[in-house]
Amino acid sequence: MKQEYQDIVLQACRASSLHVGAKIQTLWSGYGEIVRLHLEGGERPSVIVKHVKFPAEAEHPGGRNTNHSHLRKVRSYQVETYWYQNYFTNQGCRIPACLAAYSHGDEMLMVLEDLDAAGYSQRRTKVKDGEMKACLRWLANFHALFLGVVPENLWPVGTYWHLETRPDELEAMDHPKLKAAAGEIDRILSGCCFKTIVHGDAKLANFCFSPSGQDVAAVDFQYVGGGCGMKDVVYFLGSCLEERECEKRVPGLLDYYFCELKQSVGKDVDFSALETEWREMFVFAWTDFHRFLLGWMPGHWKINHYSKRLSKEAMRKLTKQL
Repeated sequence: MKQEYQDIVLQACRASSLHVGAKIQTLWSGYGEIVRLHLEGGERPSVIVKHVKFPAEAEHPGGRNTNHSHLRKVRSYQVETYWYQNYFTNQGCRIPACLAAYSHGDEMLMVLEDLDAAGYSQRRTKVKDGEMKACLRWLANFHALFLGVVPENLWPVGTYWHLETRPDELEAMDHPKLKAAAGEIDRILSGCCFKTIVHGDAKLANFCFSPSGQDVAAVDFQYVGGGCGMKDVVYFLGSCLEERECEKRVPGLLDYYFCELKQSVGKDVDFSALETEWREMFVFAWTDFHRFLLGWMPGHWKINHYSKRLSKEAMRKLTKQL
């Protein structure tokens, strides 16, 4: 790590020295890395640094290294930096504190609180019921906190699969009916009355758990922006439930989310109208992500009978509305 960047960290954390620890992960398509830095002489034993460096040639798993894709990623890191510096949550939807941010040329640096040191040291690849509910509770608190908030300097419409930002994937789709309906599905989702700010990439891998699994914090806000809360919910459920589990468990987990949301929203909110609208959005939100997968990676494991059934249901609803 450049001395210049080390100095930024030391100054922000009021530490006397540091040493670079393990690399936590390489950023998507080779756009940098996330590392842990160990500090001495300050109040914090460690911090997490997200170091973005735009590559000369990006590595895309689908082979689509287009200029449009590059510009989307650049914008995503700009959005994430602004989010961490200007938006704040509470303990009900915990995120890491931003200690410093720096941008110069083709490099960006975010110095973030180490959630491991804050008590969220666990990661999960599979979750039990209580752990799933902890994540849904986080989402409910998050959506309630930002209900009606205009997403200034974030994505106008959050989520990394938003139709307007994914023309390459739409063009690649081999599903004529859904491809033709994609715009109308997007208009329905974007036209909902109750809008909030969505995390935009609320998969299981982006939640950090307490040792008990009952409390969580979330990371990775590159695609945070406006929209219907159902987008986060369906994406999260799809990230940790296989096809058979979806049929059995989604209804109950959806009920749990709305129960938590009801407890979190303000008394001035017509919750009955909110729940009715967002439940109606559920199949459209699921189908919207299904549409993206069909163009991005047609062989993905999430393209299953459950997703196809919901997509057919969404198409039937569209036909009735037209």
